Amino acid sequence: MNKLLLVEDERSIAEGLSITLEAEGFEVAWVNDGLDAIPTWERVRPDLVVLDLMLPGMSGTDICRALRSRSDVPIIMLTARDAEVDRVVGLELGADDYVTKPFSTRELVARIKTVLRRAPLTAMSGGSAPVEAAGVRVDRSRHEVHVDGDLVELPPKEFELLALLVENAGRVLTRDQLIDEVWGHDYVGDTKTLDVHVRRLRSRVEVEPQEPTRLRTVRGVGYRFADG
Repeated sequence: MNKLLLVEDERSIAEGLSITLEAEGFEVAWVNDGLDAIPTWERVRPDLVVLDLMLPGMSGTDICRALRSRSDVPIIMLTARDAEVDRVVGLELGADDYVTKPFSTRELVARIKTVLRRAPLTAMSGGSAPVEAAGVRVDRSRHEVHVDGDLVELPPKEFELLALLVENAGRVLTRDQLIDEVWGHDYVGDTKTLDVHVRRLRSRVEVEPQEPTRLRTVRGVGYRFADG
């Protein structure tokens, strides 16, 4: 049984979600104050965190940042705002997905299942030989990335995306291919999620992220990782 931590201050939303998720076979721990999120995460050690952006005590962005400093636990962020900047900030902090309020409970459950299904991919691919291209070495079995010899820490989605690109260095991978492989065929978000993760990867693997030489955009098609 997967354990979920729900951090949501609106009781009506939290109670409805908890009932639905428990009916789907999840074990749900709920807190309604941001200050309780990290202590509860440490006690419960959930498989996934559903995290509201606007919370009393401690904001969702601060909680996301704190969790990412401690763990690669998958995070889905909830936001009542419709501004793109809020979604981008959440993704740049390391959230795996976001859902904008008001949302369909069925949609959120589908997103949770998709994220959980994708999360163990890197662990399952142990035993594969490390791959290297353009000074970037990816070792799936050890879940390690070295850029020009230096170890670089990546959250799960960024690691999986980079591994896929490096394994296919020199080939153009379409946006749909990347989303299907990293987020799953039934991913229901928009393609901005991919753009955010590519931007984050460039900040980690490029000397000049604004002028990338490794992770190139193929306009109108997708992305290609340099093979030289």
